[in-house]
Amino acid sequence: MMPSVLDRFLKYIQIPTQAAHGKDSVPSTPGQMTLAVELGKELRALGLSDVTVDGHAYVTATLPANTDKKIPVIAFNAHLDTALEVTDDTVRPRLVENYDGGDIVLNEKERVVLSPSTFPDLLKYRGETLVVTDGTTLLGADDKAGIAEIMAALEYMTTHPEFVHGCVKVVFSPDEEIGHGASLLDLEKFGADFAYTVDGGEAGEISYETFNAARAKVTVHGRSVHPGKSKNKMVNSILLGMELASMFPADETPATTEAYEGFFHLLGFSGNVETTTMDYIIRDHSPEKFQQRKKAMEDAVTALNGRYGQGTADLDMADQYYNMLEKVKPVMHIVDTAMDAMRQLDIEPKVIPVRGGTDGSQLSYRGLPAPNLFSGGHNAHGKHEFIAVSSMEKAVKLILKIVELYAGK
Repeated sequence: MMPSVLDRFLKYIQIPTQAAHGKDSVPSTPGQMTLAVELGKELRALGLSDVTVDGHAYVTATLPANTDKKIPVIAFNAHLDTALEVTDDTVRPRLVENYDGGDIVLNEKERVVLSPSTFPDLLKYRGETLVVTDGTTLLGADDKAGIAEIMAALEYMTTHPEFVHGCVKVVFSPDEEIGHGASLLDLEKFGADFAYTVDGGEAGEISYETFNAARAKVTVHGRSVHPGKSKNKMVNSILLGMELASMFPADETPATTEAYEGFFHLLGFSGNVETTTMDYIIRDHSPEKFQQRKKAMEDAVTALNGRYGQGTADLDMADQYYNMLEKVKPVMHIVDTAMDAMRQLDIEPKVIPVRGGTDGSQLSYRGLPAPNLFSGGHNAHGKHEFIAVSSMEKAVKLILKIVELYAGK
């Protein structure tokens, strides 16, 4: 008996693949290669051709067409890594069957509760089976649900020869969460006409707009002196870091914005009197506002240096990815076809801007347009992450329907 999409998902989340900042290598963590090797084995077992797992943990494979019709080469992508905010080491998933609409105690000892009063989307899944965490790790639906769904769709196509399809490509990529994503994929060799990332939220979501994104690391230098003899001598880098953070609007953070509103996000703050480091991400859908936000970061560092002396603060800032909209617009048929596929499956399409990025951002700017399809997860990057089994099954059906529609054009 072939594994179900749920079986695959539960298997993949047992392999820790959390990405890591500050690494020179790709992938940034060894677990991503472990998962890549496993997926390579499974793809070969399914009978796909040109299965490759390269030294950077990019997994690529081809399902050859079973028809002579001229059909575009479609690719599907999901990423191997999980988010940095919460560990994925030793994920202990739990199935909540026939969810009753009430609170779900994830971890009684740590008082971690998944409640519809905080996460009202839960109420959409009354009577369904949910996969939740034990309250100590994230779940990994972002994006191992996407991996499982693509694999399940490939499994269906390889075991149902009557299902007519063109050439289908697959790529599983590392380090999406830290902005590397598809940057090292050889697109010319890969050979797809367009792609879909399977990395979205609840069933029905489709996105072809992402943030423009940059990362910024600020290093603040102080001067440590014995606190009993420090008047007019000590410079506390922690306090200077707090001062810099206060220069950005308090209502322009992830917790205070939505939809097309951009933000400054202080991801990490660590240090002592002598040295403090601050890690920011900068996000905005608008290219103009994105540039303004980066200028604001530069101005804040300049202001701190102006107040306390040149060299007090250093800035290392770099772009990570860009809004894919302008690259998808010329080929909107890939969005229209996906939405048509949803409607044929009685799934109401919900076009939303991605408040983040996907590998599709880089793929699109490198010449492979790639809007984002739902994978079904909720509350990504945290202990309250969950997914409905029915949403994963809908994603599998959507992948198959898109392939079917292009084969029938």
